[in-house]
This record gives sequence, structure tokens and C-alpha cells, in this order.
Amino acid sequence: MGADWGPVVVSVVLFILLSPGLLFQIPARARVVEFGNMSTSGIAILVHAIIYFCILTILIIAIGIHIYS
Repeated sequence: MGADWGPVVVSVVLFILLSPGLLFQIPARARVVEFGNMSTSGIAILVHAIIYFCILTILIIAIGIHIYS
């Protein structure tokens, strides 16, 4: 049996999609949520890191996504 690529693929996709300012940013500078503003702050990085960890944990551990080569 080959290597399990599921966690790698999910981690990379979530990292790209949840980068603060790329698609959305919580909290934003002027409002609670801004979409596509391409700027960030320290608190936004912390919030997006927590969201990333929660979603990654749910997808990898609870649902059990596996991709074998």
C-alpha cells in the first residue's frame, strides 16, 4: 500500500483558501468580514489559523479523508 496523500492535499488546499485576505478576512480593518481585500493583520492571521486547524481536524480525523497512491 502506498503513502496516504489525503492529509497533504487537504492541508495545502485549506492553507491556500484560508489565507487571510485572499478570499475573505475575519476580522477586517473596517468591517467584521471583507472579501478579497489582499491585506491582513495579526488578529486576522490568528483567527484564520484557528479556523484552519478546526476544519483540518474535522476533515482528517472525524471524516477520515485518505488518498493512497
